[in-house]
Amino acid sequence: MQRPVVIGLILLIVGNLFSAFYDVSIKWLPEDANAAIFLLVRQITSVLMLIPIWLYSQRPKTEHISVHLWRANIGSVGALFLIIGLMALPLATVSSLFYSAPLMIILMGYWFLKERITTGQVVCTFLGFVGILIILRPSEMNWFGLAVLFSAFTFSVNQLTLKKVPNTEHPVLTLLLYNLLGIPATLIIAAFQGLEGLSWGLLAVALLSNAFLLIYHWFCVLAYRRAQASDIAIAEYTGLLFIVFLGWLLFDEWLDSLSWLGAALIVLPSLFLPWIGMWMAKSPKVMDNMPVKALGLEAVEGEPKP
Repeated sequence: MQRPVVIGLILLIVGNLFSAFYDVSIKWLPEDANAAIFLLVRQITSVLMLIPIWLYSQRPKTEHISVHLWRANIGSVGALFLIIGLMALPLATVSSLFYSAPLMIILMGYWFLKERITTGQVVCTFLGFVGILIILRPSEMNWFGLAVLFSAFTFSVNQLTLKKVPNTEHPVLTLLLYNLLGIPATLIIAAFQGLEGLSWGLLAVALLSNAFLLIYHWFCVLAYRRAQASDIAIAEYTGLLFIVFLGWLLFDEWLDSLSWLGAALIVLPSLFLPWIGMWMAKSPKVMDNMPVKALGLEAVEGEPKP
């Protein structure tokens, strides 16, 4: 495996640990908390936390403001749906649903960015999809589950959109604009729902979750700039292990035997992807000869959870 891919995988795994901490922090919100108000407070405090770093980094600028504006608004809607799901569903359930994102990243990376998918990645993606269906139990789906799936989709779009930003752009600027440009949309949603539920407890959780989320996004930016999306997106699944462990440790949540089977199908193929790739190296790449619908998008050299 190439060195950039290894580094990208490591960065993404570490980042997913902090992503799990973020999910846990949402569970500590006051019972009367308003999801839109919480997101608004989190975005504003994120900007305040990032401005000193941005100033220290000599005020980097961007020439791709439209890309950042698109990412910020899509990310705001996705983040709101994820928070709603986390407030209503068990951690393990939300995490299992959200880990459909790597499958979306691999497939959209192929269709939109013309990234080649190897046979090993196809196998891992298929097994991961089966595992997610097992955990999901479609007959038990509800609106909160669909909200989390939509959030996973917006996350995938945002991760791939990072490829439209040159790798010369400072990561702190990407994080700053992601929060700053999303504030107007979140404010409109919060105003529509009613500006209620603000409390010191909510502010404390917002500050704590910010620290976790900003670290996670930072690692994502670094990881997806190191390697192409389809090579490292599979490492997103490792966060499922962190979530299951923390859910058991802090909230006495645990997966049943069927869910463990689904989790194994999601995680184990990704861990053994390098060996699967070598074992099937002599096999024809099943996707190589398929037509690619680029839809006008081209990969750009360069390189976060809602």
